Amino acid sequence: MEQELETAIGVRIRRLRTDRNLKLDDLATASGVSRAMISRIERGEASPTAALLARVCAALGLSLSAFFAEEGEAAPLLRRQDQQVWRDPETGYIRRAVSPPGTSSDVDIVDVEFPAGARVSFPPHAAASGMTQHIWLFDGEMEMTTGDNTVHRLLPGDCLFMPVAEGHVFHNPGPAPARYCVVLDRRRH
Repeated sequence: MEQELETAIGVRIRRLRTDRNLKLDDLATASGVSRAMISRIERGEASPTAALLARVCAALGLSLSAFFAEEGEAAPLLRRQDQQVWRDPETGYIRRAVSPPGTSSDVDIVDVEFPAGARVSFPPHAAASGMTQHIWLFDGEMEMTTGDNTVHRLLPGDCLFMPVAEGHVFHNPGPAPARYCVVLDRRRH
């Protein structure tokens, strides 16, 4: 199953890159990810981490949710069993794309289970300029470091708003997994 997903991720990146008439070097420059790594991902030889995949997606003008959305006809309802699930190979965090694909909405909703002790850093990236997100914590605890290096400690029920392009760090300092929702607004404000 994991190899199938790695292959599907690589095929999707290659198709999106070629649809945009980008060479490997162009995508590497725009994303800050090496040409060799993008090539390995496209061939299904490497599984990208969440941070790396987010940089590639931003360079392609997509959110992670939009990247993982199945193509096809738009429908207002996406059943749980049909929602795309991906596990970050580095941290083990699990993201479930909740939003129905193909709609005209600029908002993506993602359900995340974040392991105890895990940390993911998303560096600043100009391609995500204007995009914003809300992090709404359901269970556990999280420390969110925003672009200005402010650390916010979130407890169940807390919600943090932040720009995507400034970069941020997700960290679960607790002894149990954290579960939260990301509400991503892809509009350029």
